[in-house]
Amino acid sequence: MSKAIHQGRNVKRFREMLGLKQEGLAYELGEEWSQKRVSLLEQKEVIEQELLEQVAQVLKVPAEAIKNFDEETAIYNIQHNYDGSNVGANNSNGPNTQFTFNPLDKLIEVMDENKKLYERLLEAEKEKNNLLQKLLEDRQ
Repeated sequence: MSKAIHQGRNVKRFREMLGLKQEGLAYELGEEWSQKRVSLLEQKEVIEQELLEQVAQVLKVPAEAIKNFDEETAIYNIQHNYDGSNVGANNSNGPNTQFTFNPLDKLIEVMDENKKLYERLLEAEKEKNNLLQKLLEDRQ
């Protein structure tokens, strides 16, 4: 019997890993979104496929990752697959397998992308504020 995966909780996990607040995700999802609506989304065990794909696109992760991510399995895999844990084991890759990427490099890449996203969000907010200020001045 497999454990049900809480998709809303996974949205929250990915959002937090990217350092994105609920307000930021709401902004990226569009005008009809608010912090409250994102909060409600993160409470849903199952998210409709179309919405899931929209959220995944904003978070820049595959929709399948949100659907299938299981924190306990990930922790188990990390604990049991660290460098040196399988030395001498009879695996198909050999005991001294070298991988072509560093997970920390990938994390830093994602954080840099998040920083750029945040800067774009701030710039958009500044533009919006300037436009609103100009509209107010024009009305007076």
